[in-house]
Amino acid sequence: MTNSTHAHERKHSLPSLAVAAIGVVFGDIGTSPLYSLKEAFSPTHGIALSEQSILGVISLLFWAIVMVVAVKYVLLVMRADNNGEGGVFAMMTLALRSVGNAGKLSGVLMMLGIFGACMFYGDAVITPAMSVISAVEGLELAAPTLTPYVIPITIVILILLFYIQRHGTAVVGKLFGPIMLIWFVTLAVLGGYHIFIAPGVLVALNPYYAISFMADHVLQAYIVLGSVVLVLTGAEALYADMGHFGAKSIRCGWYGLIMPSLLLNYFGQGALLMHSPKAIESPFFLLASDRALLPLVILSTIATVIASQAVISGAYSLTSQAIQLGYVPRMKILHTSELAIGQIYIPLVNWMLLFIILCIVIGFKSSENLAAAYGLAVTATMLVTTILVSVVMVNLWGWNCWLVGGMITVFLLIDIGFFGASLLKIEQGGWLPLCIGGALFFLLMTWYKGRMIVKERTAANGIPLMPFLQGLLAYPPHRVPGTAIYLTGSDSLVPVSLLHNLKHNKVLHERTIFMNFQTRDIPYVDDPHRMEIKDIGGGLFLVKAAYGFNETPDVKAVLEQITRTHAMTFELMDTSFFMARETVVPTELPGMLVWRERVFAWMHQNAAKPTDFFSIPANRVVELGTKIEI
Repeated sequence: MTNSTHAHERKHSLPSLAVAAIGVVFGDIGTSPLYSLKEAFSPTHGIALSEQSILGVISLLFWAIVMVVAVKYVLLVMRADNNGEGGVFAMMTLALRSVGNAGKLSGVLMMLGIFGACMFYGDAVITPAMSVISAVEGLELAAPTLTPYVIPITIVILILLFYIQRHGTAVVGKLFGPIMLIWFVTLAVLGGYHIFIAPGVLVALNPYYAISFMADHVLQAYIVLGSVVLVLTGAEALYADMGHFGAKSIRCGWYGLIMPSLLLNYFGQGALLMHSPKAIESPFFLLASDRALLPLVILSTIATVIASQAVISGAYSLTSQAIQLGYVPRMKILHTSELAIGQIYIPLVNWMLLFIILCIVIGFKSSENLAAAYGLAVTATMLVTTILVSVVMVNLWGWNCWLVGGMITVFLLIDIGFFGASLLKIEQGGWLPLCIGGALFFLLMTWYKGRMIVKERTAANGIPLMPFLQGLLAYPPHRVPGTAIYLTGSDSLVPVSLLHNLKHNKVLHERTIFMNFQTRDIPYVDDPHRMEIKDIGGGLFLVKAAYGFNETPDVKAVLEQITRTHAMTFELMDTSFFMARETVVPTELPGMLVWRERVFAWMHQNAAKPTDFFSIPANRVVELGTKIEI
């Protein structure tokens, strides 16, 4: 998708975009009231239910939302867009662009960005499990006899959710906005009613109560921060989904509906606890009357499925970006809609997510047990975002260092506080996102390092393209009719597949095209700037196709554009695609440890076939093998 197309698709009225954003962007943070306050008063924290402790926790929730979401993300971080796109990889590319070739600093920023992305995957496996199970747990109040079926019902919902992913969400997505609109209005009404009954809870707007609570309870209050952070889950999604709806519509939706609804609900839960402490069993669902309980459980379940869908789609988009930027092996990517932005489906990611999520649900069994695991993934990603945005502020925007230092110090203190509190819960479940993120970080860095070594080995043994072709045209081999397209990773070296073809078949096609795909550090590339074609002479052409990190290369689309712009015609049955099938051989050569090289070789071997990734007809491909020692 091009920049122009991308921009065109966002030319809708602000209200319609805001409603669409409500359905996709705010699902995760919008379902936090289901469990956040309940977890803050978990018996393991040792905080007694009293008026002062309730006001203190509510005050903490309020100021966490204001400082982290309303100020940091919505006002500040969303200014850091990469051609309209947001997310940890977009922020990372901006930070890398701002420092240029700064050696070790560039390496550190890249690793930070990759680590943040890996922790997002940790969030992606916990969010569906946590959200759906917390909603279905409402059945324990509405129909206690169904308690034994909470886990089976959760599993069925999750399996159905992941099963329909291959059909895309373009049609279902149209329903997301109105449903979530009903959800947020429901949050506001339920909370507002209980605030009306006990308006004294509003004094918690005063930060004195948060400070006093922290001072009076110190250690316990610091532990409680690990639960308070649950109100911030989904804050990263506001930034990550910015490219889909635009910053203005997200800000409009946040300040106009989402933030007021969430705060009303949290304060309403606090008011309920002040006059009915027993409601701590399930403060969200007990906001409703007995007759409204079952409909609220159903609405909550639908809302959590929508929230899960947003995170799952985000995992697909993040994986696609990582593939383009060279941090992840090629995978089969299916586009499920020709119209909707980012509507892709990656089968491998889908089924791996489902498998891990089902294991988590079966292993943890309740939202209370999962809460400890949830916060760590969120706080780690927020901390990475704060560090990266500080680099962008100073080096790209040119802001005053002292101003940036003051702001970032405040945000870092908040982020480190939440991250540290989450670390205290490693034994209770915080190990889960750390293990997932750590394993993914190792694999991504191994893949990136391995690719760099392969490029170095290929370049060291490669033959310069232009001098070779000039010699080839001076003493040409037998020319055969048809078109040969050589996919090459370098626009300056002779493709190994060409050398093998000349060596074994001793022929050169009448029209030979060397096609090289390049990934730019922007999300989309305009069609006029995508293609660069060089006529070498003698029927030889060098084609360089540029793609953004949010796009998937497509050989057919490239050929169609060449046909339109350069009057070349391509008969598919008269065109052959040549590519080298590389076999990586681990050795004792300088590079990585041999065992790590074996991991890279395994990843390389199991990467998606180029025919699938580049959309090449499999019956027109000629693969010629080559070995690369690393």
